[in-house]
Amino acid sequence: MSTPKEVDVLVIGAGPSGTIAASIIKQAGLSVEIVEKMQFPRFVIGESLLPRCMEALEEAKFLDAVKAKGFQQKDGAKFVMDDKVCDFTFVQQHTQGWGWTWQVPRADFDTTLADECVKMGIPVHYQTEVTGIEFFDGYSVTTIKTADGDTQTIKAKFIVDGSGYGRVIPRLFGLEKDSQQYPRKAVFCHMTDPKRDTVFEPNRITAIVFDPVTWIWVIPFSNGLTSVGYVGNPEFFDQFPGTPEEQFRALLNAQPDLAYRFDESEMAWQPRTLQSWSATTETFYGKGFVLTGNVTEFLDPIFSSGVTLASVSAQLAAKLVIRHLKGENIDWEGEYMQPMMQGIDVFRTYVNRWYDGTLYKIFFSDLKKQEIIGQICSVLAGYVWDETNPFVSKREKSLPTLARYLESVNDEAGKA
Repeated sequence: MSTPKEVDVLVIGAGPSGTIAASIIKQAGLSVEIVEKMQFPRFVIGESLLPRCMEALEEAKFLDAVKAKGFQQKDGAKFVMDDKVCDFTFVQQHTQGWGWTWQVPRADFDTTLADECVKMGIPVHYQTEVTGIEFFDGYSVTTIKTADGDTQTIKAKFIVDGSGYGRVIPRLFGLEKDSQQYPRKAVFCHMTDPKRDTVFEPNRITAIVFDPVTWIWVIPFSNGLTSVGYVGNPEFFDQFPGTPEEQFRALLNAQPDLAYRFDESEMAWQPRTLQSWSATTETFYGKGFVLTGNVTEFLDPIFSSGVTLASVSAQLAAKLVIRHLKGENIDWEGEYMQPMMQGIDVFRTYVNRWYDGTLYKIFFSDLKKQEIIGQICSVLAGYVWDETNPFVSKREKSLPTLARYLESVNDEAGKA
């Protein structure tokens, strides 16, 4: 084995979390390298960004490159149940922040960020797998296996693990633990969309309620394709047998609007399945490392929290790593894990209230009070750290209280 290469910070994973962290660290004058198990471009879900992501992309100096790709602009979120529509636009939000973002094919988006890192002088090593890590006093030695099978080592003062579903450090050091989220399943595909312009608001991202615990995402891209995915309990999909293509066609045909929109569509690739995705870990940091993005916890596709938590955690972790390497004593529990758990817990509350029907009572009611609409909109925009928002700070009480009130109003209106 050759002499270890030395670097200030080793980043594991070239997704948004890894590249945002790497860019911010590089801008501070530290040496950083990225190792990535896959070859880019590669497919991954999480195609709907939230406005809070834009702040992290801006600090990482990625915004111009992403704008140049011409991705579909996203100005809000629309929810549909039968003939009822709930429409949030981000400019309504209570929290001061970005009023728009993008809908992105992640293969293109992630490659764009990684390419920008290379332009900044950050080496990105694809098809490179981490096989072992040893931590010592003040540094670590990571063993990697390259695409041609060679084994090498990298000595680093700090490691940022943004490996996503690979969960490298939790897996190597036994930090994984079971998530408390219900083990749901998703079946999804990218479709051609020749009838897009015949439907109302054709480029809007939409979540369609199929039944009380099953929903559908429809995410149009600027390249002409549209991502369509069904999310529900695993047993829901048993009623749609056959090949993946046959099952997906049957799913589309079971929803009248989608049956019309996609009856002349072709599948860009065979429908894919993701199941029991929710995961968490014992801690988000340790001596010589910090975990970012999906390595910490992934909840659910509803509300598009994944890339937001990935980008914000990377943004925060990178700044703390810089301060640490400059000799400051960092309170990783108070300055990193607690803030990230706050954001995760806010999203978790909304995910759980979606699946138990509480949010249906709010979203599909006759809610007219703009202040409340703006406060909920801020959460849907990813501003889940704004304690001035009662639907963040008092969410466990505010959501069911509002749902009960709106339900009583509807009942009174029905009696009248």
